[in-house]
Amino acid sequence: MYHINDYSHNISLRLSEVLGDIGVNETMVMKRRKIHMLMETMNTITIRLNDRNETIFYPGSQSEGSTTLGLHSDIDILQCFNNFNVIQDWADWKKGKTNLLMIQDNNTTPGYCSLQQLGTNVPLPVTDVRDKYHIRDINGRVLLKNDIQESIIPEGGQIHGPSIATQVKDGFAATDSALALLCVSWPRSALDWLHYQESDVWPTQEIKQYAISSSCYVVPVGSKVSIDSQIEWRISTTLAERCLMFNLNITQLRCYVLMKMIVKSYLNLNGENNLSSFMCKSVVLYCVKNIESKMWKKCYLMQCLTICLLQLYNCLQREECPHFIIKENNLMAGQFTADEKYNLLQTINLLVQKGGLGLLGIKIDDVGQRLKIKLNIIPQAIHYPPSKLEISKDVSTHLYLNFSKNNNEFQKHILYDTESLSICIQRLMKYSKEGNKLEQSACRFLAPKLFTTLGSILASSSIGQSGSISHQALTWYSTGLKSSDVSDRLKLASMFYCTGDFGRSEITLRNIAQQFNNDVTVPLCSCYENHLRKPNPDFFEICNDQNESSLQQYIAYCVQFLQSEINCVPPELRYEMFRSTQDDMRHHRNEHLDYWMYWAVVDSLPFLHFLQYQIYSRLQKHQDQQQALNDLIWIIDTNENLRHKETDLNLLGQLMEQANRLQDALKCYMMSLQIRSRNNAARFHVCRLLATLASRRFT
Repeated sequence: MYHINDYSHNISLRLSEVLGDIGVNETMVMKRRKIHMLMETMNTITIRLNDRNETIFYPGSQSEGSTTLGLHSDIDILQCFNNFNVIQDWADWKKGKTNLLMIQDNNTTPGYCSLQQLGTNVPLPVTDVRDKYHIRDINGRVLLKNDIQESIIPEGGQIHGPSIATQVKDGFAATDSALALLCVSWPRSALDWLHYQESDVWPTQEIKQYAISSSCYVVPVGSKVSIDSQIEWRISTTLAERCLMFNLNITQLRCYVLMKMIVKSYLNLNGENNLSSFMCKSVVLYCVKNIESKMWKKCYLMQCLTICLLQLYNCLQREECPHFIIKENNLMAGQFTADEKYNLLQTINLLVQKGGLGLLGIKIDDVGQRLKIKLNIIPQAIHYPPSKLEISKDVSTHLYLNFSKNNNEFQKHILYDTESLSICIQRLMKYSKEGNKLEQSACRFLAPKLFTTLGSILASSSIGQSGSISHQALTWYSTGLKSSDVSDRLKLASMFYCTGDFGRSEITLRNIAQQFNNDVTVPLCSCYENHLRKPNPDFFEICNDQNESSLQQYIAYCVQFLQSEINCVPPELRYEMFRSTQDDMRHHRNEHLDYWMYWAVVDSLPFLHFLQYQIYSRLQKHQDQQQALNDLIWIIDTNENLRHKETDLNLLGQLMEQANRLQDALKCYMMSLQIRSRNNAARFHVCRLLATLASRRFT
């Protein structure tokens, strides 16, 4: 039995409560893991459906559950290209693959390797330097440089080590995307960790075997102490590390989170980043291995944290922090100047001497203030931070909005990239039948949009031929509609409207309006950057109480019509498919980000009121028609979460034209152009309207 004084016991318990309150508890950790594992599976399936042999992983703090809202952790994305064949033995060479021989010699930094280019058709080294991403070394070998990732940097991305970082978009988490190449087998330096036998020590052989069953990759970054860093690739065992993190208990995770907060609050100041989260992770893993498991309880949290800080202190003194799996890889090599090292050592020493009092200055997630309140150092009446329930709501909402936004983005990428939607659906169904539970769950989120889109394409074709919707089209659409969102129900109403079936369209719109809760439903879209305003408090309640499946009924994605669905689109909205001039196409559109501009895309709620106006006009329900117009104007004026307001204004302007309110129509178009001056159909509407006004003036 371990003996600790009452003060240490009390501060450990209170500190554990604080971490639990800010979201580092079993419930929220599992929720984070579930959502990010599901997103990485959906991302991989999206890519595979379009014949790209890649695998996506979301390693790091978000998927581990080792973060908080206040830490502002990026979503790490590992984009693994499986067409590359990174080998250690010639026997693993494969015809038709991009074969790369892993080289580790006396000139290579431990934990890194060079990649020699081999032939695709014959197992021989390549002798010619084919492009700027290859170089010949002093031994005459043609090596692949690690700056190859420059060729895949998205607009707005910046290279940070092996990663391509993109800034926060739409008020959601930023992403850190790293290119990775699959290794056929684990490097021998990493295998030493597996074969090192220790009895009754974490990680057990079972955990090691499970960890090493995951793939190993190389990522394009060289060591800071390398004499030729441009030809080095870092060996990444990130999936095995994630497995280890999944096997930590909640106290061990809390200790890691505290380490990251301490580094961010006291050690990495003035924009410095000498101590990384990965160093903290390695330190904590070593401590988990060396400290008896009985110590990792909430009543010993302060002692465990102190041991981790002392371990970090010792690593700094030696300037040696070994990678947990590849021990020869020194994570601190070349990281510090003498002055930086001295200052860091002094700060850590002071924190250890202060004990728990050193945590009182942490402002991240109000940890210091929360601890003061728990210890009765300050009265609760001064300022009480958000409660555990409020934090739980915030975390859940943040997670589910990120998930919903990514779900929408994955669906759009499938629709944009695929050449044959029916073949794509067949592949998805195969995943759903033969895949694991995670893949089956991912398919349930991706499939409805594909079904309804195929149904809409077939409907557009039959409307063009006969003016009606075919039975086959309705069957496909109905299949997807069973678990689809409000945007697809609006498309169905639009299909009926375009065939002149105003009665069925009205019924569909009435059902949508009854389900659409303005106080809860959140408009969501991933087309372009636009800050998301804070949802209604009721939405936070729903996110906390329900799961990602049931949440979809409270999300209103933008309504998207492909050009192949044009006969299902009201004439007023078809202009959006041709929004760009030739100059816009050449200079003001990014083909990778703005592909949706080939489509007609509109916010759900304004489109609902637009269709209501048109339907009630046809049915001679003038009072309902006026109410629909008033609702449309009110939504455009007051809803700050609309993502395609320029299109909403274009629709409103055309309704004003139909009502012969030409000055109001012109005002709508000018407001639309203020929002988006380029790639906006309002420019055509303005020209047409001015021509109409001019003709009236001279007649």
